[in-house]
Amino acid sequence: MKRNRLPPGQRIVKNWPVLDLGTKPKLDLDKWALTIDGDVRKPVKWTWSQFLSQPHEEMISDIHCVTGWSRYDNRWVGIKASHIIETVKPLSKVKHCVFQSYDGYKTNISIKQFTESNVMLAFKWNGDLLSAGHGGPVRALLPSQYFWKSAKWIRKVEFSHADQLGYWELRGYHNNGNPWKEERYSN
Repeated sequence: MKRNRLPPGQRIVKNWPVLDLGTKPKLDLDKWALTIDGDVRKPVKWTWSQFLSQPHEEMISDIHCVTGWSRYDNRWVGIKASHIIETVKPLSKVKHCVFQSYDGYKTNISIKQFTESNVMLAFKWNGDLLSAGHGGPVRALLPSQYFWKSAKWIRKVEFSHADQLGYWELRGYHNNGNPWKEERYSN
């Protein structure tokens, strides 16, 4: 049985609305770095060129924002979560993953969510490098969750045995954010 692509309470948009906390960090690619650490065997810190030298893949996905819009058929290029797992080798006690952004934003997901086959750290959208407004140079992409879980301007991915609520989760948003279950708010 094929499921409807549009989750409950959502409407289709053709454009891609830009939503943020009011600050867009100005990031110099010569100084940009991504740290992946926490409860892992082999932490890494990649420069932009090191990040781009990692194997990357193309993927098409829909995205769903908690504010009620959905956009179909977004074409992404990025580093799959499976490559990150193979590279840093999280410890068996890891239960969570936290994305930290250059603007101070933070969001959390379970390790189960991170290891879904459609999760990546994206740097291209529809053939172009991600714009700053949409989280460039690198954003998380978790198509199975509301889009606030797909943090923009990633500077760190931390694997952890303990959950760490993020910006919106501390303000009453649901800890999982599944659009098919309308997990918008925690109450």
